[in-house]
Amino acid sequence: MAREQFKSRLGFILISAGCAVGLGNVWRFPYIVGEYGGAAFIILYLIFLAILGLPILVMEFSIGRASKRSIARAFDELEPPRSHWHVFKWLGITGLYLLMMFYTTVAGWMLAYIPKMATTNLASIGSEGETAAAGALSGLFESLLSNPSELIAWMVVACAIALLVCSLGLQKGVERITKVMMVCLLALILVLAIRACTLEGAVDGIAFYLLPDFSKIFSSWGTFGDAVFAALGQAFFTLSIGIGSMEIFGSYINKDYALTGEAVRIAGLDTFVALATGMIIFPACFAFGVSPDSGPGLVFITLPAVFEQMWMGQLWATLFFIFMGFAAISTVIAVFEGILSFWMDQWNFSRKKAVAINIVLIPLLSVPCALGFNVWSGFELPGIGNIQAIEDFLVSNNILVIGSLIFVLFCVSKRGWGWENFLKEANMGKGLKFPRALYYWMKIGVPVLIIVILVSGWMPLVTTWIGG
Repeated sequence: MAREQFKSRLGFILISAGCAVGLGNVWRFPYIVGEYGGAAFIILYLIFLAILGLPILVMEFSIGRASKRSIARAFDELEPPRSHWHVFKWLGITGLYLLMMFYTTVAGWMLAYIPKMATTNLASIGSEGETAAAGALSGLFESLLSNPSELIAWMVVACAIALLVCSLGLQKGVERITKVMMVCLLALILVLAIRACTLEGAVDGIAFYLLPDFSKIFSSWGTFGDAVFAALGQAFFTLSIGIGSMEIFGSYINKDYALTGEAVRIAGLDTFVALATGMIIFPACFAFGVSPDSGPGLVFITLPAVFEQMWMGQLWATLFFIFMGFAAISTVIAVFEGILSFWMDQWNFSRKKAVAINIVLIPLLSVPCALGFNVWSGFELPGIGNIQAIEDFLVSNNILVIGSLIFVLFCVSKRGWGWENFLKEANMGKGLKFPRALYYWMKIGVPVLIIVILVSGWMPLVTTWIGG
């Protein structure tokens, strides 16, 4: 059977960016930018993105395009005889399933808020005053988390939508639908950012967000270290590298364009979404007196307050969560495609058979996360948190990091695919080339940074356990 391919270059870029864009872009990135000196932190982030995130992304794409396989068979196709790089496939597919075990619930939050915003009287909430409005909107979010049947129902809806799209195939389903969702999301983010920046009191929020304040970074060595690790971690995790969720899209593209330029475009789009979302959230926070450190719930509290002040606010609120639902679903679709391709490559299943199995398997595996906010809320791991936090810790602090190290070593090691083979594939086609001079950086510098990320991710947990 001939390998499916993207119909257009734009489809590849938007779908890959859709996989990278997640909840972290909506709340975590803007929050840590503000915490560590605004534009000063952004400079640190962009440096680490260029020297760490981008090169690994290029390597994932290269392995995918050279092998024309998902992680199920990519290493089998490229590795030297009698080597065992292919064993990584089982860690990779475990990471993809773990990611979906909690991200489908998050996608369900976005979908649940579409009817909530369409039916909630925002004008009435706003008339009660800023403090009362924030409390009412916070209570609305808490009521969602405390309702197990509602969480599970919306999680199942998210799974069903994504798997339906994937069942239509790469071009007719994944590419065609994700392109529309991403374009709509980007357009609405721009409109909302403009509106938020024109609110009374928004200037203080813009200054808090974008004016460089190096004193916040260099106030002490401890603060500087925290800022560096935060920038390093954000640059690493933002692109969803390390589990093959990007590698699969490399397997669907032709050799017309060099992969470094494509990776720059995808990382740029991902960063744009993060920065633009901050231009919605921080001006709104200062305009309405909402704390900017409210975590994931920030988008469910602050932004409805913005809509309440806008002309036709009910419509804008509903549209925003429709498109936020699109963003979340685009990530779910992208990861589902990686999972389905694994089943098709590893066991020669048809797409329909792989969908039929996973439309049962993935929702079942996602139920514990949904219950972790209510029925099983008492189940927590000291130093980590509830079920969602545990699943996130396993993926973000372990599998993504170890997987990225394997991708890098495979591309630079003579006992793996090798540097020359990687460069030949990465630089094939028109556009920006991967510098040959980066060999020692990729062989030594990047693996060291990855190990630092792995160790730093475990340090707070180890400290808690020892202290406890």
